[in-house]
Amino acid sequence: MIHVIAIITAKPGQREAVLREFRANMPAVLAEEGCIEYGPAIDAERTPAAFGPDSFVVVEKWASPEALKAHAASPHMQAYGERTKEMVASRAIHILTPAS
Repeated sequence: MIHVIAIITAKPGQREAVLREFRANMPAVLAEEGCIEYGPAIDAERTPAAFGPDSFVVVEKWASPEALKAHAASPHMQAYGERTKEMVASRAIHILTPAS
């Protein structure tokens, strides 16, 4: 299994617009072969180490590295990237494996 933590930082004031596009894309991602979990999360209130008002974190689980690779190359992810590219300031993608 592969875990992915993606930290998306929108340009100031654009987080909700990016999240709307993200949520619209979620059904296609969740239907992908090998997708176990895929969803956005934002800071809880009074979080000491907050990501901030312009950021959200995507928590993902994939059955294999191949499934993750196919996800990244999928047409719907390419389209999502095009729709949001002017609204996103940065992305940090962390690909992890379970610790034994």
